This record gives sequence, C-alpha cells and structure tokens, in this order.
Amino acid sequence: MNLPYELRVGWRYTRAGRTGRRNGFISFISGVSMLGIALGVAALIIVLSVMNGFQKEVRDRMLSVIAHIEVFDAQGGALPDWRATAAAARLNPQVVGAAPFVAAQALIARGDDMRGAVVRGISPDDEATVTALAAQLKDTTLARLTPGSWGVVLGGELARGLGVREGDQVTIVTPSGQVTPAGVVPRLKQMTVVGTFEAGHYEYDNGLVLMHLDDAARLFRVGGPTGVQLKLSDQQQARTVAEELQVSLGRSVWVRDWTRTNRNWFEAVKIEKTMMFIILTLIVAVAAFNLVSTLVMTVTDKRADIAILRTLGASPRSIMGIFMVQGAASGIIGTLGGLALGLAVAFNIDVIVPALERLLNASFLPSSVYLISKMPSDPQSSDIVPITIISLLLAFVATLYPSWRASRVQPAEALRYE
Repeated sequence: MNLPYELRVGWRYTRAGRTGRRNGFISFISGVSMLGIALGVAALIIVLSVMNGFQKEVRDRMLSVIAHIEVFDAQGGALPDWRATAAAARLNPQVVGAAPFVAAQALIARGDDMRGAVVRGISPDDEATVTALAAQLKDTTLARLTPGSWGVVLGGELARGLGVREGDQVTIVTPSGQVTPAGVVPRLKQMTVVGTFEAGHYEYDNGLVLMHLDDAARLFRVGGPTGVQLKLSDQQQARTVAEELQVSLGRSVWVRDWTRTNRNWFEAVKIEKTMMFIILTLIVAVAAFNLVSTLVMTVTDKRADIAILRTLGASPRSIMGIFMVQGAASGIIGTLGGLALGLAVAFNIDVIVPALERLLNASFLPSSVYLISKMPSDPQSSDIVPITIISLLLAFVATLYPSWRASRVQPAEALRYE
C-alpha cells in the first residue's frame, strides 16, 4: 500500500534514533514521551475507576436501607390514606414497590448512656418489597417485630455503642413532651431489643432504629404512617420519577428521592471527582507537552534532512505534516498504552491490591477503620472516553509549534555548515 510520504517519513523518524538508524523499535526520547503519556492516562483511569467504585459501594449499601423515593404529607403529619397514595404512585410504570412508614427522631438510652437516633416504624412484609435489607431480614430479625410487643431492631454500631444485645431493655425518649400537673415532661417508653442489623453504612448502622409501624404510630402519636416508600425498576431515574410524582400526586404531599436524602455527600463526591480529573489531566498535559521538546530536538537534528527534502521539492506544508505525524504517533501510542494499562489495573484491582498488601505486609483498607475492606473499582465509559480524547488532543496540540518551526527551515541556511 502506497502511503503518503509524510506518513512514511514521520513514522520512520518516530522509530529512528539520533543517527537515523533504528534503535530497537523506537528512539529513547520518543519512548520517554510515550511512557509519560501512558502513565498519566493510566493513573487518571485507575483513580477515577476507584472513586467510582467507592461511590457505587456506598450508594448500594445506602440503598439497601432506604427506598428510592419517599412520599411525605406536606403538613408533616400522617398521610390521610397511604394506600390511596401508594396506588396513585404505582400508576407510574417505574414504581414496582410501595411500603408505609413512620419516621421520627428520638433519644435512645441504656443506663447513663444516651444516643440520638432516627426511629423508623415499618411494616415488615411491605418493607421487604422496597429495601434489600428488609428483604434479607424479613423471615428472621424483622419477623420479631409484632404490633404491641414494643420491640426494636438496632443498627449494629448503635447496639455496640450502647452495650446492648438481643433481649436487653432500652428506653426511647420522644421529642414531644407530655403535659402533667408538674409541667411538660418528656415521654419515655421502655422497649426490648429483638435484634440488630449490619447494613455496612456507618450512618445507618450507628443511628437507625427499626420498630413496628403500629407501635411507632402510637409512640409518636401520629395516628398512622407519615409517608410511603417507593421502589423503582431503575434507581438512576429516581430524580425524574420524583418530579413526575410530585406533579401527579399534587401539593398535598412532598416527594423526595434518594439523591436528595444524602445530597451533601453526593455533591462532595462529585466535586472531589471533578477536581481529581482536573489535577490528573494536568499530569497528562505535562507528559503530552514533553512532545514539544522531543520534536524541537528532532527538528534541530534533522535540519539537513529537511533541507534536502525541500530541495527535492517538498513544500513547507509537507515538512510540517512529517513532524505532526511523528508527534501524533507518539501521542496515539502513549494514549493507547495508557488506556490498556489503566483498564488492566482497574479491572483487576481486586487481585492486585491484596497481592501488594501481602508483599508489603500492610493493609490499605483495615476493616476495623473502614467499612469497605476491599478496594472497589468501577471503570465507566463516561470517564474513559473523555480521558482518551483529551490525551489525543493535547498530544496533537503539542506538535503544532515544533512542526511549524520545521516548515520554516531554509535549505541554504541549514546546509551552510554541513
């Protein structure tokens, strides 16, 4: 196949050493530029994949405890008819499950130790249709929550903090007081711990109390469920579906999706990911612009060759094309090499990290400190494609000035001292 001579000469310069003969497969200086780009691209892919993995792990653990969407009464009281609200919500094709609940804040005490907690009254059978945790515990721990038994299920961290086990008594202090001849006094209710759960999400393991829906309604005097939890077929559509339900259900209710329940955390992760992308892209930019020095040195070394080509009739545009091909080839090889390395590490990080831990006799994610003991990774095309495009663009931009300088070389001046 007859390729344009700009491509053939540019590729030959990429592979040639200073003397013009092939030194291995590529010249040392071009190899350094390619390696810098490859390492930068690989680092960017690996870091963003690990951040995606952590975000997915935390999100999945969070959504094992809470529903995708919650519907509350706009006045903050009990829903007049939660079944009608659930039926109206189910008209949306994305809604596949619904369950009533009572949500309130309270203090939970054991002896002199007192902790703040979120108390959620649930119907165990209905709750199993909207959260993975309830589905897992439906026939075991949650089956012990029966109306009138005044039993509670505590998060594992909360139970350990209070020093209680199954069968122990705890006292729940509600925020609304009780009027007596002596004044307003807090309402207390002694309850029995019937079990604990481990969701793997510290916020819920350390601050969530589950009890039966009827007991919660009586304890907090709300007269019935204060909201309805909804499960969607696609959790990523939660915000869109919440907006649609807000319109269809009217202003008598308030609809909140899971992205708003932990909005601060997700916004912080989003900002952190954006900043890491910018910082690591600068590393790729530094490596890409090493091509500038590579091409400048090549132009200086090849001045006589350029003069000969010009004498044989090559146009300045052709000379510029030769060196753009050389720089672009280095950028493409470096980017593809970094892409391959980054994906190889990102997809096998669950094997690589344990091997490094054994080699260094260290633990990067101690289970006693972090809830996640294994390094997660989730490579996404929405990150990888922009990384690849940006790296290629930076490499191309870096070739423009040296290539233009090469096209300005005058044959007579270049050959004067040869």
